[in-house]
Amino acid sequence: MPRTHQPTPPPSRTAVGIIGGGPAGLLLARLLHRAGIGCVVLESRDRGYVEARQRAGILEQGTVDVLRACGAGERLDREGMVHDGIELRYDRRAHRLDFPALTGGRRVTVYAQTEIVKDLIELQLAGGAPLLFGARALAVTGADTARPAIRYRHDGREHTLGCDYVVGCDGFHGVAREAIPDAARRTYERGYPYSWLGVLADAPPSSDELIYAHSDRGFALFSMRTPTVSRLYLQVPNGTDPAHWPDDRIWNELEARAAVDDTSWKPARGPLTAKAVLPMRSSVTEPMRWGRVLLAGDAAHIVPPTGAKGLNLAVADVTVLARALTQVYGTGATDLLDAYSDTCLRRVWRAEHFSYFMTTTLHTPPDQSPFDTRLQLSQLDRIAGSRHAAAELAENYTGLPLP
Repeated sequence: MPRTHQPTPPPSRTAVGIIGGGPAGLLLARLLHRAGIGCVVLESRDRGYVEARQRAGILEQGTVDVLRACGAGERLDREGMVHDGIELRYDRRAHRLDFPALTGGRRVTVYAQTEIVKDLIELQLAGGAPLLFGARALAVTGADTARPAIRYRHDGREHTLGCDYVVGCDGFHGVAREAIPDAARRTYERGYPYSWLGVLADAPPSSDELIYAHSDRGFALFSMRTPTVSRLYLQVPNGTDPAHWPDDRIWNELEARAAVDDTSWKPARGPLTAKAVLPMRSSVTEPMRWGRVLLAGDAAHIVPPTGAKGLNLAVADVTVLARALTQVYGTGATDLLDAYSDTCLRRVWRAEHFSYFMTTTLHTPPDQSPFDTRLQLSQLDRIAGSRHAAAELAENYTGLPLP
């Protein structure tokens, strides 16, 4: 009789259970694996969906350093585009910020989050900790005990994963946040009266560096994914339907918002391959640890994308957490783990403030008065005319040193 193949049963016990297979969860698993700490990653979506999610693409130097150190830097170094600055456009003028000159040599790298996820998945499947796609976390139990667990559904069956620690990298609506009792959890939030219409274009970047444009028509951002693919954004009202924005209208509006006197600059146009409206909000949940459940990335904080901080904050979180767990399993000491929430929140609030500053300085709300517009232009003039103000923006944009 031929042998019947028996599927490998899902794991029932691990040191660290990680909910969420985005960049935060995958990077944490990679860092723990290299430290010899067992973990399991549960991702509710399939691999194809995870590798296609369009997200951030601006990496701080500290993020690049972490990815290189964990073995995920080969393609990043080959394909990532190093940027030495950004250009601010306002009042039909342009001003470039030279990051290395303003920060003592710091830069940023353009490399899409989708590519980081692909790199980390490949490393994980090649010999890292178990990574289960299509594994939907249902609940976290025992958060304040020595034996927390994750209930999840995989292949149509419900399972329980016992853990020493549970890390929620599952976003704002994930189950990990809900494991912190309402009485112990506080969330600070701020909404914005506008969204971004984000598009991908089969067109070379319109500039060698990112362009942030303020205008009385609204904000615009010119970014890129590769030397042949542009990523572009327009401020639009909340609730906008992308179908109401045909390609020509988008290109014309991008050109109008970034117009500068005394130049013949025009955006490089091409077919638009994707359109989506991205709501904007700020959110911080405190604390980031409750018992043996820890939050990281979007599960703990969300920033508007203007400051390019979301992915970088997630990397900082899991870098701090991996170091703390390595101490726990290496020496038994818990001081780094006990300080995890406070350590991360100091950086989070700094990034929230910077993202708020960039957002409110560059966008024009629908009810904005001429007085408020003049305040924005005054602030942009100060950045253009004061090395101190320019350096503060550059230092925050390129990223604070990792804790």
